[in-house]
Amino acid sequence: KIKETLCSHISFTLWKKLKSKILELLMNKNLVVADALVIEVDGNNKPIILENSAALVQDGIINEIGPTNELRQKYQNVPEIGGNGMVAMPGFINAHHHVGLTPFQLGARDQPLELWFAERVKMRDLCPRLDTLFSAFEMISSGVTTVQHLQSRAPGNLPSVLDRANKIISAYCEVGMRASYSFALRDQNRMIYDSDEKFIELLPSQLRSNAADYLNSFSLSLDEQLDVFNVLKSKYKDNDLIEVQLAPANLHWLSDSALETTAKIAEQTGAKLHMHLLETPYQAEYAKRRTGGSALEFIDGLGLVGPQMTIGHGVWMSNDDIALMSDRGACLCHNCSSNLRLKSGITDINSFLDENVRIALGIDEAGINDDRDMLQEMRLALTLHRPAGHQKSFPSAAQIFKMATENGALTTPFSESIGKLKTGMSADLVLFDWKDITWPYQDKDIPLLEVFLRRAKRSSVKTVIIGGEIVYQNGCFVKVDHKNILDQIHQDLSRKDTPKELNRRDTSKNILSTVEKFYQGWLKK
Repeated sequence: KIKETLCSHISFTLWKKLKSKILELLMNKNLVVADALVIEVDGNNKPIILENSAALVQDGIINEIGPTNELRQKYQNVPEIGGNGMVAMPGFINAHHHVGLTPFQLGARDQPLELWFAERVKMRDLCPRLDTLFSAFEMISSGVTTVQHLQSRAPGNLPSVLDRANKIISAYCEVGMRASYSFALRDQNRMIYDSDEKFIELLPSQLRSNAADYLNSFSLSLDEQLDVFNVLKSKYKDNDLIEVQLAPANLHWLSDSALETTAKIAEQTGAKLHMHLLETPYQAEYAKRRTGGSALEFIDGLGLVGPQMTIGHGVWMSNDDIALMSDRGACLCHNCSSNLRLKSGITDINSFLDENVRIALGIDEAGINDDRDMLQEMRLALTLHRPAGHQKSFPSAAQIFKMATENGALTTPFSESIGKLKTGMSADLVLFDWKDITWPYQDKDIPLLEVFLRRAKRSSVKTVIIGGEIVYQNGCFVKVDHKNILDQIHQDLSRKDTPKELNRRDTSKNILSTVEKFYQGWLKK
């Protein structure tokens, strides 16, 4: 019909050109053009960078990479994204994330981790959609295309927990972000590194009822928590942007039988695993008291440590633990900002690198500036782990970049399709304005990735593409009204505290001293 209508008005030659253009558009192709494409960091930690190159994207997949002039000649009618002055990179992966608005924004001050659990009780409520979109905005605008969302707390029965999970996942789909979702498994010790019953017993009698009500609100049995995994995995199995995996929360939060069950389910389903472990010296001490040795050795004995496992934090791992991680092919997720803010310690990632342990980066609850800026998190990790001494090893810019891309991908079920710019992989790319990064001057002898890690800011992120779709461009989110969402959040949280929120504020304030007293004497001077 198009041909019949147009041929009576235009020449045959013009029709052929128009037809070609229409067909190209219908095939959903784009040519991503840049002065440089950062393809990957190779096994020798050398970046592979192609200059004056382009990537042909079709139906969300990178189909071809080559010199810009050649691809332009080959695909003359394909729309272009990017252009001169741009540098294209794989989208970053935030391999450890929990919530939208930060705990600090919602009322919880930074505390040592064990006290922070009590501090967090006072956090205000916000609907899951708005909450999730807020942190998605922060991540995407700093170049993050994939997030490992670890749902660590969700009160209520199975239908309500599933409803919350679906709203979180739907929010990621709404903004166009790739996400691997996990509901953290736990069946004990919800407030201290001892039983809930012991904690209630330690409290003054007048506080016990409120504290018990709070703990009892997290009432799902382990079987019901595993139902969350099974239901969501089935529901989203055909969604290209969503995967579901398992997250055994931590040694102290899981009984032996729960850990054994998780190992069996992981083996049966092939699910990836993400587990907090040895985040603080108190967790290391707890492991000694419970197992007589290392937390990592203990869960390894249950079959949990392998290429499918990512350990979150791992700050207090011994040299033997690190060697075991290497032998088993497990990954470490380094949460640099979180470890500093919660007084957990500084992970010696150089020891992990020396043992060839693969390391990913996670922003956790929030970065050092109380946001989710992956550019800043990379820079912090690059800078913090430079020990004194000329001969001491330290991570290179390329190694940090690999942590935020390929290694982050390895911690998710998307591991074969993201983290690099290669043919056949998903088209998750970020275009950076190199002039914005280097203005007003940058010496050209310093390698590209070193300049990038030191100087890139959010303002240099010009275009974010996820699964071949532009989701962010020139400071604007394409699929969602950014300003409207922020206005809704402001309006919602400008209200007075609800009775439940007021009750939780009192509970948090009243139990904090008991929690603090419980840990006195745990660590020998």
